This record gives sequence, C-alpha cells and structure tokens, in this order.
Amino acid sequence: MRMFPDGFRDHDYIDLERAYKWNAHLAWQSGLNKESLRNLLANGEFQQIAAMAVRIESRTNLLFSFEKMALRDAVKTPAAAEVFAVALYQLLHSSTPLEVRFSGWLEAIGQLPRRQTRVLTWPLATVFGFIAQPDTHFFLKPMVTREAARRYGYELPYSSRPTWSRYSDLLKFVDHVRSDIRDLRPRDMIDMQSFLWIQGSEEYPD
Repeated sequence: MRMFPDGFRDHDYIDLERAYKWNAHLAWQSGLNKESLRNLLANGEFQQIAAMAVRIESRTNLLFSFEKMALRDAVKTPAAAEVFAVALYQLLHSSTPLEVRFSGWLEAIGQLPRRQTRVLTWPLATVFGFIAQPDTHFFLKPMVTREAARRYGYELPYSSRPTWSRYSDLLKFVDHVRSDIRDLRPRDMIDMQSFLWIQGSEEYPD
C-alpha cells in the first residue's frame, strides 16, 4: 500500500505490474484458446503452436533472456514442438485432476532438448499456465517468492526441480495469502503473483 495507495486498482500498479501480464493473457485467448489450440493440434500444426506460445511470452518480462533462449531452442525441432504442444493442451484443457495434468506437463518439459540452459525450471514450467489461465495457475520465480514467504513468516517447502508436490504447496501458500488480503480484492493469480513479487523483490524497497 506504500507503493500503490489504491492497491490492485492503483493506476501505477496496473501500468507497472498488471497490464503486460493481462495483455499476454488476452493475446493467448485470441490465438491459443481451447478451440484454436484443438484445431491446430488436429491439423498437426505443432510448430505453429510452439511458436505462438513463445511469441506471446516473449512480449513479457516474466522469463529471463537466457530462459527465453532455452525455450526457443527446446521447441525448434518438429518432434520437440509436438511434445510441447500436446502436453500444453493436456495441461490446460484435459479433464483429469490438476495433479495429473501438471505432472504430465513436467514430464514433457523434461524431455525437451537442451543446449546450454535446462528447460525444466520453475519459471519455464509455470509461465504458460499462468498466462493462459490466471484464475488457476501461479507463476513461480523461486528466489523472490521464497523471500516473500520468509518475510511473510510462512514456511514454504521448496525443491529446485519442479514437482507437483511443491507446486501444490505453492498454491496453498498463495491461497493463504489471498485469504489474508481479501479486503484488497485481488482479482486473480496475476494480482497474487504481483503482490508477492512486490513483497520479495529488490525492485521495491522495504
């Protein structure tokens, strides 16, 4: 509230933290919504799906430049793009429980080829769910989010390798914080991720 007196409706907050994430979501809804994604898969347009996903994310600052490069390299081949595209659809639109979908997504990401930087990291594993479905998925920047939890007085279990168990722990933490700040009326995970980023990031003074 010191940084943004009007909270999640503050114009500066929207300009600095929310707008670009929401715009990425709108771009996803325009080009890679469920019907579009299903049709592209049916037509075997796996590389187009991968390219569109990478392009939408590239317009944000969610991933570091080396992570963006690792992602682009990982989905360049037709086989890798197919693995990525099929798993992405399953993550977002399968009727199976979230645990099954997220675990399958991690397995697929882990199969993608790597050149220098590994692809199976928390930011890469969580960015597309966050962009596509910000009502459900949280984007994890480990250092900042863990620092936010420390300042919050919350013991957040963590492992450097992404797993469903640790992601489930993360979602519980976010739900806990969301309940505590419900009077500020956070709209979605974009607001929650931004809130925790502001708590833990060195970009914002204590």
